[in-house]
Amino acid sequence: MAQVGANDVVYDLGSGDGRIVIAAALKFGAHGVGVDIDPTLVARAQADARAAGVADRVTFAVQDAMTVDLTRATVVTLYLLAASNAKLRPILTKQLRPGARIVSHNYPIGDWDPDQVDTFTDARGTTRTLFLWRIKP
Repeated sequence: MAQVGANDVVYDLGSGDGRIVIAAALKFGAHGVGVDIDPTLVARAQADARAAGVADRVTFAVQDAMTVDLTRATVVTLYLLAASNAKLRPILTKQLRPGARIVSHNYPIGDWDPDQVDTFTDARGTTRTLFLWRIKP
């Protein structure tokens, strides 16, 4: 959905086990940064990145998503609750450059109209919704 490529730097806020950042590196050659407040999940993500052979392209940090410097990001992914997404909006719009993309899983970002919405059923039969925004010049 975000059309990730090798020149992208993907930040995943609330990265959990790191699967999004690791997949971005494996499938698209992107660099990535995963951020989560749970040190156990960050340690697992680091181990999984080493096992996948992408530890040179991805990093993970134990940090609050509200305090992350996003100025290097070209893509930001979110799987946070709606209230957290809304709190992030001013940070995203201030720090991201024009053309940067934001993808949120299941929750919108306040009343910010997305550029694209995709609702689908995953392999397990669960309905998912993804929202995409592009930072305008």
